[in-house]
Amino acid sequence: MNRKRLILLACGIVLLLIIILLLTVRCEGNSKQEPAPTTLAQGIDTVPMLITQVQKCSKLYTAEYRVHKIITHDDALRLKGQLMSKAFDLKVPLADRKIAIPMDAKIKAYIDFSEFSEKNIERSGDKITIILPDPQIVMTSSKIDQKNMKQYVGLTRAHFSDEELASYQQQGREAIIKSIPDMGITETAQANAAKVLVPMMKQLGYEEQNITIAFRKQYSPQDWNALIKLND
Repeated sequence: MNRKRLILLACGIVLLLIIILLLTVRCEGNSKQEPAPTTLAQGIDTVPMLITQVQKCSKLYTAEYRVHKIITHDDALRLKGQLMSKAFDLKVPLADRKIAIPMDAKIKAYIDFSEFSEKNIERSGDKITIILPDPQIVMTSSKIDQKNMKQYVGLTRAHFSDEELASYQQQGREAIIKSIPDMGITETAQANAAKVLVPMMKQLGYEEQNITIAFRKQYSPQDWNALIKLND
């Protein structure tokens, strides 16, 4: 009788161990982590999402320059002619006119993303390049510093007229515009655009080292005529 009880007890223990083993295996199977979902950057659905987000930027002002320029003009009256077959060129005494006109101008660069589309996106594997629309540069204001303007007018000469001053101001504006390509404004615009776009793309799943922000080309002097706008 005692032997039967021992056999039943042993069988019960074995059965209990089998049940515990089955439960342990099942729990371990359930605890295994699911494979991480692929990032959005690996799927084509990121393109329309990216386009929508970028278009929301509309006009992204990326650079602002304040330019100070002094326009100078030297207007000396000279007497020229011939006397006894000899040419002469004499400076008329007390007939000089000189002027120095301080001029301040404000220049802004912006990128218009309203027409941004798939044509501005190039992808190769997990790498992506954003081709920025052409930058637009605008002179938003220009004015003469009347308080610090200096002029000298000889006794025999008339003062500078308003028409002459307006002409000198226009010459100053044109000189500032010609200097814009040397200001590095496109490089600044590109860098500041990247500061806005890169975090946006990282949120979509792209790795920063795989993101490139660039303009479509290096702009030539002829291109600047189309990029620069006057809005005084």
